[in-house]
Parts: sequence; structure tokens; C-alpha cells
Amino acid sequence: MLRKNPTLRHILGRAAWYFVTFLVAVTVNFFLPRLGDANPIDAILAKTNAGDSAGAREKEEAYLRQFGLAEVDAQGKVIRTADGKPVRTGLGKQFVSYLGLTLQGDLGTSFLQFPKPVSEIIKDALPWTLCLQLPTIIFGWLVGNLLGALAAYKRGVFDRIIYPLALLVSAVPAFCVGILMVYYFGIKLEWFPAVGGYDAGTTPALSSDFLSSAAYYYVMPFLSIFMIVVGGQSIGMRSMVIYELGTDYVKYAKLLGIKENKILLYTFRNAMLPQLTGLALALGAMVGGALITEIIFSYPGLGMAILTAIQGNDYPVITGCTLLITVCVLVANFSVDILVGLLDPRIRAAQAAESN
Repeated sequence: MLRKNPTLRHILGRAAWYFVTFLVAVTVNFFLPRLGDANPIDAILAKTNAGDSAGAREKEEAYLRQFGLAEVDAQGKVIRTADGKPVRTGLGKQFVSYLGLTLQGDLGTSFLQFPKPVSEIIKDALPWTLCLQLPTIIFGWLVGNLLGALAAYKRGVFDRIIYPLALLVSAVPAFCVGILMVYYFGIKLEWFPAVGGYDAGTTPALSSDFLSSAAYYYVMPFLSIFMIVVGGQSIGMRSMVIYELGTDYVKYAKLLGIKENKILLYTFRNAMLPQLTGLALALGAMVGGALITEIIFSYPGLGMAILTAIQGNDYPVITGCTLLITVCVLVANFSVDILVGLLDPRIRAAQAAESN
């Protein structure tokens, strides 16, 4: 059956590779933040101001048992070394426990925001990241590709204006754009708030006051990413259209007397394939957040949540967020592989040749 259906064989083969990649990524995501010697329980105890009292020791043991970070004896007490330090649970045992809980949909509890679940932290931060990233990526992709196609087709003055501007914007690092906007528009001119996601006196809700406040704070983070996306997409689309316009099939079509509009339709369709791949990958990676932008503007998205977790050795939040990002990126890449295979006749022909 698979030999007679090369497309299905290609899909299953790619799915197997992505599954192996997922297992490797999950393993790395779990072990990497836990390689240090820092004890995250200290951060929880510091928040409770328990000091060195006997109550602090009981709380420490309770947290260590709850998070599975220390070995316990038959009576349920934490096993300690001769100098009084708890014996840490092996990473292998923690990993097995983590996989079991993750398969049940339990991402654990945050250390820094104990007893808040990791899933709730992600639920609070993810909408901010999606609202910032999704419109930026889609509108930037559309505007950038339109400008790039026009620059390649029209050439002349139009190309001499758009191309240098696109190069300039795409070459500027994202953090430079954000810092300049904060300084000039937020501090010097005071047109927009420099940092934050909404006014401190408002409560997140579907109310006119909150939405207007969030939209006001949204302008600068949006523009700082939008300009870079437009610049990069314009350069890519311009290069692809110029390449397609110089191919043999375009020259042959012109010799046959085919209408220019029809030739341009095929040209733009072929030029769009790499751009569609880039769009799908960007949409898959967007849940990771525009980390630098969110840091500069103190925007309450998933990127800030990851940064805070890394600074505080909050293993469950780090692992939960990276797991979400890993899944989305792999799904996006897998979807692109399948989509390009279905849309590009050259790939279909190669699959058919392999099956023969």
C-alpha cells in the first residue's frame, strides 16, 4: 500500500523523524535547566520569611516531597546527608515522573509563584504573546510580500526606494529598534507609554477601559516587530520574483505570446512557495514570544514568563513553556513539509520517482 502511495509514505516517514526530534527536544528541555546546583525551594522559603526555625525545615521538607526533588524514607521523611543537606532525587527518576504527569496534562506547579499551576501561568501569558505576534506576522508578511513583488516587477524608482529601506530596517537588531522607540516616542516625546501592557489602575477584563489602555500600550511593541518583518519579507519576495522572471519558462511563455497577466500569476505563485514556508514557520514559533521585545517593553507575554522562570530556576515553568514552544514549532515544520509536498509538482514528481 505504501509503495503504491508515495505521498502517504513521505508523510509517515516525515512524521517518524519529527517524533524522534520531539523526544530528543523534550529530553533536552527537561535536563538542561536542572544541570545546576541551585535549590529552587530556597526561593519559596525566602518569600515566606520562615528563617531558620523548625517550621522552615518542615516547610522545606513538604515542598521537597511535593515537587519530588528529594529522596524520602519509609516514613515519608526527607533523607539528608551528614551535613544536613537533602539527598536530591536522581534526574532519571524525576524525568520518568515528569513524563507521566505531562501525559496526564499536568505541567506541575510553579516554584516562584507557588502554589500557582504552570498551566495557569501559560494561560495568562499566552494571549498577550499571540495578540502581539499573530497580527504582526500576518500583516507584516502581507505588506512585505506585496512591496517586494512590486519592487521586483516595477523596478525603476520604486525599487530604488523600497529595496534600500527594506535592507536598512531588516539589518537593524530588534533590541535597537525597541530601545530607540522607548527613548524617543516613550520618554522624550511621551506619545506612548514606555513599558507595560496596560495601565496599573485597570484590571484585565473585556471592558472598554482595559481594551483602550491595552491598545495604547500595544502600539510601540507592534511597530517595533512589524517594521522588521516587513523588511525581511520584502527582500525575500523581491529576490524570488526577480529569479522567477529570469527563468526559462517565463521566457518561453513570452515567446508563445501568453498574456503577461497570466505569466505574472505563475511567477508570483512559484515565488510564494518559500514565503509560505517562512510564514508557517513563523506562526509555529510565535508562541515563543518576541522575547527581546517583551523584555524591552516589559510586555506581559510568554517571553517574559520564560525569562522570569530562568532567573528564578523555576524548572516547571521553564519546562512547560519550552514544551509548548517545541510542540508548536515541530507541528509547523511538519505542516510545511506536507503542504509544500502537495503544492509543488516537482516534489510530487520526485516522490513518484522514488517509489518506482
